[in-house]
Amino acid sequence: MSTQQKQIDRDPEVLEDVWIPLADGTRLAARIWLPADAEQNPVPAILEYIPYRQRDHKLGRDTQNYGYFARNGYAGVRVDLRGSGDSEGILRDEYLQQELDDGLDVLRWIAAQPWCTGKVGMFGLSWGGFNGLQLAALQPPELGAVISVCSSDSRYTDDVHYMGGCLLTDNLSWASTMFGFNSCPPDPEIVGEKWREMWLERLEGSGLWLKNWLEHQHHDDFWKHGSVCEDYSAIKVPVLAVSGWADGYTNTVFRLLENLQAPCKGLVGPWGHKYPHMGPGPTINFLDECVRWLDKWLKGIDTGVTEEPKLRAWMQNSSNPLTTNHPGRWVGEDCWPAATIKNRIFDLTSGMLVDVDKAVAMPTELTIQSPLSVGLFAGKWCSYAESTDLPWDQREEDGGALVFDTAPLEEDIEILGGVEVELDISADKPIAMVAVRLTDIAPNDRATRVTFGVLNLTHRDGHDAPQELVPGQRYRVKVRLNDIAQRFPAGNRIRLAISSSYWPLAWPAPEPARLTLYTAGCKLILPERKPRPEDTQLRQLGIGVADPPPPSTLLKPAERHWTVSHNLANNHVALNVISNDARILLHDLNLTIGRDVSEHFSYCNDRYGTVRAEAVHERHFKRNDWSIYTKTKTTLTSTRTHFVIRAMLDAYEGDIRVFSKSWDESIPRQLV
Repeated sequence: MSTQQKQIDRDPEVLEDVWIPLADGTRLAARIWLPADAEQNPVPAILEYIPYRQRDHKLGRDTQNYGYFARNGYAGVRVDLRGSGDSEGILRDEYLQQELDDGLDVLRWIAAQPWCTGKVGMFGLSWGGFNGLQLAALQPPELGAVISVCSSDSRYTDDVHYMGGCLLTDNLSWASTMFGFNSCPPDPEIVGEKWREMWLERLEGSGLWLKNWLEHQHHDDFWKHGSVCEDYSAIKVPVLAVSGWADGYTNTVFRLLENLQAPCKGLVGPWGHKYPHMGPGPTINFLDECVRWLDKWLKGIDTGVTEEPKLRAWMQNSSNPLTTNHPGRWVGEDCWPAATIKNRIFDLTSGMLVDVDKAVAMPTELTIQSPLSVGLFAGKWCSYAESTDLPWDQREEDGGALVFDTAPLEEDIEILGGVEVELDISADKPIAMVAVRLTDIAPNDRATRVTFGVLNLTHRDGHDAPQELVPGQRYRVKVRLNDIAQRFPAGNRIRLAISSSYWPLAWPAPEPARLTLYTAGCKLILPERKPRPEDTQLRQLGIGVADPPPPSTLLKPAERHWTVSHNLANNHVALNVISNDARILLHDLNLTIGRDVSEHFSYCNDRYGTVRAEAVHERHFKRNDWSIYTKTKTTLTSTRTHFVIRAMLDAYEGDIRVFSKSWDESIPRQLV
């Protein structure tokens, strides 16, 4: 238990409809949870600063988190970004300088309130984790600590955009998510009669973010802005960095541990893109871990956090590909990089992985031109650890890849950190990609993906100024796979699978390319970690605990589907995703809300020119006779030379369409 739970039985005071003024006169909407006596005994504050509508869409999660923080002696402050929720203005893109400038104003305002001691911590998942790091790098005096969950220090390579220089289709998914959020109105009960004017300004002014992102296909100043990896030394405050192995953002934790000069701790569990106390499991008492961190840095209480391991990581056991409750155990490292971790190297031969100490040089040339079907069972780049968005049994993928297996292991192998693959490779086209998967093969041949990486081979020497390949020329390249902790038990095999495409997780090259591997120059490098007795002495992290959510009625349950189809009559292949949130009635607001999402990815006859991705978002709001419905649809296709975006936005008040706009954009491909 935390050292600061004296207020656990006292209900917090909730300040609704709070307005925070900015330097230019714009006002941001906020909700604040205060300990019962904060007006008489000021407390530090915790800020979460995101665009996800604190009054309705995230009201349940916010109440669970900030009610808990308030009971433990902190003011919880949830602020909607400019142009989101009930806040004034227009949200034109993510992490703009305007957002950061507004954040500095918000921090100053919070610190000046009579219920605040002047000390503020930032807390947040994803967007809130991003701007927590970004604002820390600006060194505002009010900010004393950061808890950054599922975030990135590098917006180009380690966000939804260009992994390894390859265009992720999560780029489309995320742009479409924000397209839908930006179509939502403010609440007339909060902003009054001007709600419709504010809404129409948003509908017209928020823009097509996907176009912005596709216009920056290389690592340029657009992406360097807001990427704290450009100058780690700018962050002076303590950072607790958190992620989950099923999430897309694990690598950030390890880079922050290695590069931050300020105090930093890392926590990585089996979770997806969610807070660690909200599952799926095994959950931990994450909010108490946050209180311990904040008590140390905002209250000066010795909670013991500085004496604990620098990194806590969940060492995953071998498991079924679709489990959402990964077995394993906690391990700890006192520093990172850890001296306890040694490289274990395997050579690639014809179909085999052989320990470098036992390998016999057998120069072999192996070629692969993968079908576009490799990747249909890859799951999402950024998983919420739902059974629908996790990678399936990898035997569905391996037929279109070059596969290298170890012999059945004679003893357990455990790894922790980043896996690297060195390739001696050539391609027969000037633009090509390579996808690499590390897989755990059970005795019954069940294949569970452990980690993966992709590389646009024109980016072999960096992402700032890629260069075309010379067809047939050999190149030595390194592909770094996402950081991971995994136990491969004796009797299992380790598999490395290499393919020339990974659709629809990553957009394919302009045309099919044949890759050739020269195996004498290829290696798999695993970060092997031997089990340590100290791991059994680690402090227990409990199970997920939070405050109760506000009262609501479930009107329609959430719906999740992930369907792969192959029409043999016309050779049309499709992946169809349904991800509808629950339709709920929020009692205190007398407001019904809903969000329906569908995504469709397809191709025909294995032709690259037929690749197509589409995302549709529908949003619903209803209170008495006030009824709002919006629909956005974004379609992305490509030719050898261009990306093509077609998008539409319709907004309805009751049965009347009050706004409609469409986009038809063509953007040149730049070695992608």
